[in-house]
Amino acid sequence: MATLQRSYETVPVRAAVRFPLRLEIVLRTIERQYPAVTEDVSANGLLFTAESLPPIGIEVKFDLTMPAEIMGGVDDVLLHCVGRIVRHQRTADRQMAAAVIDEYSFRG
Repeated sequence: MATLQRSYETVPVRAAVRFPLRLEIVLRTIERQYPAVTEDVSANGLLFTAESLPPIGIEVKFDLTMPAEIMGGVDDVLLHCVGRIVRHQRTADRQMAAAVIDEYSFRG
């Protein structure tokens, strides 16, 4: 199992290339779970929509299943991620939030 841990002070939150991927995920906090759909994903984090949003600053855990056809491989890649919510964004019809990924590990 490979794990990447980064100091969040050194991660440029919005500088990474973002990919428009719509993946169903469940963000987990100590208190509850938040079903969501990603809007875009990068190596540093993700933007997602949800009916309700985790509070800004809270730690979240989530799994991303990256499809094989996108990753250029034969099998899907499962990433277990630990991060935190850094901002909320609301429009007339959608609630979105951004989470940075502070660490992740590959799961088989």
